[in-house]
Amino acid sequence: MLGMEIAILSDQGGRSYNEDACGHWHSDRHLCCVLADGAGGHGGGDVASRLAVQTLLDAFADHPTSDGESLSQLVWQTNDALLGQRGTDKRLRDMHTTVVCLVIDFVDRMAHWSHVGDSRLYWFRDGRLRDRTLDHSLVQSLINAGVLTPEQARAHPRRSELQSALGTRPEDLQVGASGGSVDVQAGDAFLLCSDGLWEFVDDDAMADALGQATSPSEWLDALERTVRDAASSRASHDNFSAVAVWLVEPDDGDELPFEEA
Repeated sequence: MLGMEIAILSDQGGRSYNEDACGHWHSDRHLCCVLADGAGGHGGGDVASRLAVQTLLDAFADHPTSDGESLSQLVWQTNDALLGQRGTDKRLRDMHTTVVCLVIDFVDRMAHWSHVGDSRLYWFRDGRLRDRTLDHSLVQSLINAGVLTPEQARAHPRRSELQSALGTRPEDLQVGASGGSVDVQAGDAFLLCSDGLWEFVDDDAMADALGQATSPSEWLDALERTVRDAASSRASHDNFSAVAVWLVEPDDGDELPFEEA
């Protein structure tokens, strides 16, 4: 049975308020982490992100999933909840949010995930990037077509233009998933983050910071410093948030190690 260490970072950056939200739920067997980056007028973004996180965590707690496709069904249900909330308040009619969700089964040593938009999941093993989600965005479609490189996309003027987000009509919603569960092991590290973080921290910098960190909170501290240094010339740089999860081999008889920052 695997154990875990977890840390959370959420900062308003150069904005007047924070439209990111993140949270987690765990039992003796499962961990479910969710991060969302909201947008919309009149405070709609923070309403959307908080609603997405809470709805998805509650849905998972009621019906834990076993693979990415079944987790995606909970994401679709969360989209329905956002659409329902938009219909009750005219001030919220433009609200929407990205979302990324990670599930870990400590007993079977498996993980799966799902996402919408450009909030990302990164999976590291032995200090190296093993996999990450691909954004539902204009620039990602240009990368897929060979028009842009990932490096060019970071500075593209339309890099924030999404092709899918929660709060979208079902017929237009795109949901990404890991498919079946993947095997995980002690030493694996996961990072869920909003675009306000990954825009300023490339894959190599994430891996370098991971290699020097002794805990998930130390890893996030290093990533936060990188964002602040890189964004220091941008007075209104975006909110940035992250959830870091490290998988560990617990000592016999120990409860799951749990650290939150």
